[in-house]
Amino acid sequence: MNAKAEYGRWLRHEELDPDLRRELLLIEGDEREIEDRFYRSLTFGTGGLRGVLGAGTNRMNRYTVRKVTQALARFLARQGETAMRRGVVIAYDSRRQSAAFAREAALVLAANRVKAYLFEGVCPTPELSFAVRHLGAAAGIMITASHNPPEYNGCKLYGADGAQITAGVAEAIANEMAVVDELAVPLADAEAAVSQGLLEEVGAAVDEAYAARLRTLAFQSRENNADYRVVYTPLHGTGSVPVQRSLRDIGFRHVTVVPQQEWPDADFPTVAAPNPEDPAVFALAIETAEKAGADLVMATDPDADRVGVAVRDGSGSFVCLTGNQLGALLLAYILSQRASRNALPDNGVIVKTIVTSEMGTAIAARYGVETVETLTGFKHIAEAVRRWEETGEKTFLFGYEESCGYLIGDFGRDKDAVQACMLTAEMAAYYDKQGRSLHQVLLELYEQVGFYQEDLVSITWKGREGEEQIHRLMERLRKQPPERVGDVPVAVRKDYLPGIEGLPPADVIKILLADGSWFAARPSGTEPKIKFYFGVKGTDPADASERLNRLKTDVLQFIQKAEGSDQGHVL
Repeated sequence: MNAKAEYGRWLRHEELDPDLRRELLLIEGDEREIEDRFYRSLTFGTGGLRGVLGAGTNRMNRYTVRKVTQALARFLARQGETAMRRGVVIAYDSRRQSAAFAREAALVLAANRVKAYLFEGVCPTPELSFAVRHLGAAAGIMITASHNPPEYNGCKLYGADGAQITAGVAEAIANEMAVVDELAVPLADAEAAVSQGLLEEVGAAVDEAYAARLRTLAFQSRENNADYRVVYTPLHGTGSVPVQRSLRDIGFRHVTVVPQQEWPDADFPTVAAPNPEDPAVFALAIETAEKAGADLVMATDPDADRVGVAVRDGSGSFVCLTGNQLGALLLAYILSQRASRNALPDNGVIVKTIVTSEMGTAIAARYGVETVETLTGFKHIAEAVRRWEETGEKTFLFGYEESCGYLIGDFGRDKDAVQACMLTAEMAAYYDKQGRSLHQVLLELYEQVGFYQEDLVSITWKGREGEEQIHRLMERLRKQPPERVGDVPVAVRKDYLPGIEGLPPADVIKILLADGSWFAARPSGTEPKIKFYFGVKGTDPADASERLNRLKTDVLQFIQKAEGSDQGHVL
């Protein structure tokens, strides 16, 4: 793509959004900025788009949304009239321009004679996933950038099963996008679309249906939860109403929501980024919990598909659990509750991703439950659930990934923080009745299956140069992999790019060491970032920490040598 030519074409477009035109005029003559905004179209990554808001083909704006929606409409038209009539459910989070982008998408679909169901207010991603299935739609669009900083937005695409679209569908839609001119996408008139039955608002009825399914996940009576105190924060996102409702529905009477963070706010003013994996976002919630006398703090990201948790340790201070730790607790709780009710099926299975802790595998094995691994990304977990639903080969019990994503009930097909909040609170109340805290239960699990520890390091570069650096680094790991990491020999190298172990191809490399430690490298599909995952198992907490720190140091030294002095930004 010729960046300068595209820049000029956008400026010449007579109907260009005035705000975007002003933005482009401000960068006139700035060749570097023009190049970054127009050297490509925003990458269609794992299930959709995500990028910085602004003018340009490599930014999130109304034309980017129109382009991907037009591509989806063309894809559905190729499926036939039935798919077009079944339509597309569109939901959006609390971010800047999310509501406007959702409406743009609805009007593009209507212009293509594809029915659009548009949520009338902000909505969590997991409810969008549920709604696609509940309404029998052919697809779904979620306008969100998840837990990214305020300057980002994006959209995720969903298939008829409520899961993010598969690799094959993503490729087909990307091919359609390649022939769509984002400046020439038609829009329907809103009133005409409504009168023709091509645009329908949805809300309360879907909310009630979703809440009813959530209630079926509870193991305990309402009385079990009545006296337990919980603090919750939606971090200015969509979770406030559905999470509070789900807790109230199963008997919680003492739920305190952090007042400064309770309602949607696109600027996320109280946090640097609304990411529940970051302990910093818990500051206000922990302060609130101290005043409320609560032992459990839960935080969801803006689209309420991820949840982070803080609990009191043995000294009474709050500590944040990792996604792996909460996953282990939820898994052990679900399996133990099912086992106590003789409700563990012989073909039961849990699902985790290849970069998620091995602790879950060890816990499942204690209950005779199989663990299946998928690639990173919850759509792969959902794809496995769909396959077993069709064949009856296995019964899904729980799915999770280390990045704070969990799925308990398969009535939705994406990670669901509303489900996870409800069951985490119930679990905490259940153990509290026994005089045990979640922190104590976690320590008991470590004693039973081993002291697992994990960590994640992200390295971010900028723009096109950053993408090239990441590509070179992955090539180095493939063609000149380390024989040892520190003084530990490499035992197994797994390159997932060709497609191995029955999994689809993925740009991931996982290296297992002779002492049982492992690390994995995975570039982002949507931005110039590469993630390094680390996992160890120790004989006690100190041993595990020492092993983990040594592994991280040795791997990052190898990366530094591979890439020279330009290390990007390490998080």
